[in-house]
Amino acid sequence: MKSPRRRKVLVLGSTGSIGTSALKVAKDIPDRMEIVGLAAARSVEALVAQVAETGVKQVCVTDAASAKQARSLLPADVTVFDGTRGLVDIVQATEADLVLVAIVGVAGLAPALEAIELGKDLAVASKEILVMAGEAVMSAAQRKGVLVLPVDSEHNAIYQCLEGRDPAQVRRLILTASGGPFRQASAEDLENVTLEQALKHPTWTMGRKITIDSATLFNKGLEMIEARWLFGVPMNRVDVIVHPQSIVHSMVEFVDSSVLAQLSHSDMCFPIQYAVTWPDRVVNTLRPLNFAELATLQFEAPREDVFPALRLARQAGEIGGTLPAVLNAANEVAVEAFLNGRIKFTAIWHHVEKVMEKHQVMAHPTLDQLIEADGWARGMVIQ
Repeated sequence: MKSPRRRKVLVLGSTGSIGTSALKVAKDIPDRMEIVGLAAARSVEALVAQVAETGVKQVCVTDAASAKQARSLLPADVTVFDGTRGLVDIVQATEADLVLVAIVGVAGLAPALEAIELGKDLAVASKEILVMAGEAVMSAAQRKGVLVLPVDSEHNAIYQCLEGRDPAQVRRLILTASGGPFRQASAEDLENVTLEQALKHPTWTMGRKITIDSATLFNKGLEMIEARWLFGVPMNRVDVIVHPQSIVHSMVEFVDSSVLAQLSHSDMCFPIQYAVTWPDRVVNTLRPLNFAELATLQFEAPREDVFPALRLARQAGEIGGTLPAVLNAANEVAVEAFLNGRIKFTAIWHHVEKVMEKHQVMAHPTLDQLIEADGWARGMVIQ
């Protein structure tokens, strides 16, 4: 009998919530997963602790001052790559066969494409990779014969439900959304939202940017565009339903009107493990569901009139080209402005829409053109 495959995993974004969960999974299933490289931006102390835990010999720290500090703290036999170029360097240097990209922003795109070119499978937890360059990434993966495995709980759930079925058999991909902290708030209430309120997500503990995206529903909008590329379906077959309990992570409705759903507790270790061990199911220590304790599972339509992020994302996904990159970049800058107290919560949608309206879309863009569109959008926000 063939022994199960042990994945060698490079984690880009190891000190964030996805990265720390990945290390938990590796500790839980050591016979199936080995961490061989780590990358972080500035969290040097956390990275040093992770190196001690995993024994890796190659790391990357993108911030120059933090990289210098890391070199002074890490053992001499640990190679420290630095800068955004360092992310590509560590992909080339490690013996990883799976690269987990959990970096927020455009910085994850170049190492993701490099991983594909080197024949390494990709586990995607960074939305920007497929929102900005879904066409390029998926075509490159197909050309090189590598897997693109989703780590977001919603896309991982759909991946599990599809099990390689032909997209022609799919009527709808149904992404679930918790609804965020303002699920029942009126449009008037949203005008006075504070930063503290927006950062209180009812289900997940995440970084500040993605928490705000969950509150505006831009997070779900970006996931719609991701799903379009990951699973090869048009935007008009990607829907969102609000499910506040966050137990059903997403669903697939097939052409025969049957619906398959994936359920589990809200823990990112579930999708990370499945991405690593696919197509196998592996015993772990994660908490199973007790259906008698679940009581009620609620579902409701999203209020797109109050939360326009879904409309804007659908528009960007349908038009394609450089527009998704523009939407993503404009949102990043607008969220940062809100986090810094420069704009109101509701102004995030307003600024993104204005930048999208001004953009001249370029179809089938190159990577350089996508990066140019990203930079243009960042310069246009809040002018």
